[in-house]
Amino acid sequence: MKLCLLLAALLAAPLTATAGDEVDTSPIAVASRRVFPEVEIGRPIVVTHANDGSDRIFIASQYGTIHILENDEESEDSTVFLDIKDQVVYNDKQNEEGFLGFAFHPDYKNNGRFFVYYTTTSAPLTSVISQFTVSKADPNKADRKSEQEILRIPQPFWNHNGGTICFGPDGCLYIGLGDGGKGGDPFGNGQNLGTWLGSILRIDVDHQDPGKAYAVPKDNPFVGREGAKPEIYAYGLRNVWRMSFDRKTGHFWVGDVGQKLWEEINIVTKGGNYGWNLREGKHKYENGSDPRPDLIEPIWEYPHEAVQGGVIGGQVGKSITGGHVYRGSAIPALNGYYVYADYVSGGLWALKYDWESKRVSENRSIGGFGLPVMSFGEDQSGELYYTTPAGAIFKLVAGQ
Repeated sequence: MKLCLLLAALLAAPLTATAGDEVDTSPIAVASRRVFPEVEIGRPIVVTHANDGSDRIFIASQYGTIHILENDEESEDSTVFLDIKDQVVYNDKQNEEGFLGFAFHPDYKNNGRFFVYYTTTSAPLTSVISQFTVSKADPNKADRKSEQEILRIPQPFWNHNGGTICFGPDGCLYIGLGDGGKGGDPFGNGQNLGTWLGSILRIDVDHQDPGKAYAVPKDNPFVGREGAKPEIYAYGLRNVWRMSFDRKTGHFWVGDVGQKLWEEINIVTKGGNYGWNLREGKHKYENGSDPRPDLIEPIWEYPHEAVQGGVIGGQVGKSITGGHVYRGSAIPALNGYYVYADYVSGGLWALKYDWESKRVSENRSIGGFGLPVMSFGEDQSGELYYTTPAGAIFKLVAGQ
């Protein structure tokens, strides 16, 4: 009976966007297929590639390991590329800590450098971003002794660590940080330029400023502003859970997990203030703010409850998992769509943004299995994968 009532509520929800624009919500002919079924990797949190022509797939575990697989859906074996489990804090009851981010340097083929983000055992409630290099003797092994710490970030609580790191088209390293955790941003970090928390940082890992293991790009938006952290690229974010650059256009897509009612997607620009904790999605948060010109609204939002009104096709969820704009060749119908999911509902969607009208024109469901989606990733050809906490890895394929 409860299931029937829920389905009725979803079907009764108006098929209009929260902004009032007509949006195509019809299913798109894309399906999910499980790959690497014999490979066991606990809590696979990053799927990526080295962009070195090898076509290898790298999968990182939240426990603190990185594995290499051949790009063959039936691969039965993986090679451990890096194992730093003894340096990583992870607890199932505090599962927003752990090994959270992994990115190859754009020139990895020549310099062998890659970067990781993890919660360290060397200090309580502390995130570390480090650089490693590949072994000179074995391209399938990292040199664990090569670790160089780049940045250390104290966290007030165990949750909202963010953790995505990725290189932009400009060659800089971008770092997504949560607001520090607990709930509601109790310290106001999202609107405080004097802390890294609640922000996306942008650093130059190819140069060093005095006293730093990196350089601050001179064109960062808050360089020279009194009291502001110069590493900040954008702010007003609650808990970025996966961000990526469109490999064709360079646009910067960010999924930001909501607090009480709304999940959101942002296209992030330099210096942008995305509103948290004054705003949640396109709405005033508690004693926060009504719309203001300096607060950038998300391009898309969806609610935690179908009864919220203005729900497109009954889309609901409670924790967004940001993804990628599809630029592969195996699914022509998906080209240019931003693919994302919800961790709680298990739904997957393909979103199309109309750059001329500055609005979402499509938000279409993708065939999946209703499982929690932990993370998305691309292989060297731009094909898309997603992972589940239980260790299953799926690939998006053309559907009927």
